Amino acid sequence: MEGGKDQSSSKKKMSVMVGPWGGNGGTAWDDGIYHGVREITLVYDRCIDSITVIYDKNGKPVTAEKHGGVGGSKTAEIKLKFPDEFLISVTGHYCPVVHGGSPVIRSLTFKSNRRTFGPYGVEEGMPFSFSVEGGRIAGFNGRSGWYLDSIGFRLSRIQSPKLFQKVQKGFQRLTSSVSKASA
Repeated sequence: MEGGKDQSSSKKKMSVMVGPWGGNGGTAWDDGIYHGVREITLVYDRCIDSITVIYDKNGKPVTAEKHGGVGGSKTAEIKLKFPDEFLISVTGHYCPVVHGGSPVIRSLTFKSNRRTFGPYGVEEGMPFSFSVEGGRIAGFNGRSGWYLDSIGFRLSRIQSPKLFQKVQKGFQRLTSSVSKASA
């Protein structure tokens, strides 16, 4: 899916993909990269059942398809004051909901440059945390079936290659500490 990639743009956007965190059940999906996130709708209960994101593309809202299943009894609508407010951090937890099942996203907390939204779901299992300096989360990807199995992010507008390397180093440190914790 070519999502928010603008082929006619002569300026190359520097973007990096991080994650995904969670299990490997469900089917892979990728919303692509946009100018930013306007709204996120989560349906959840004991885990995150589904996520739907409204992105911004050239000043217009673009609704991506819903990822996940039809369960969940609670709905959270996160409306960012775009373009002044943007996502800079996502934290959460993942583990199986049923004994012997594949891990799914159990909780999500979103942080903008102004507010914190959540936590939504149940904070149980393996924690994950991702935050970006000098950039913003401008796309989501992951795996989903009956639930949101995993989640990853596309970052944009990271101005300098040095900052890009700093983000990558921070990410590598995070992954090595997570893999040590799970060993």
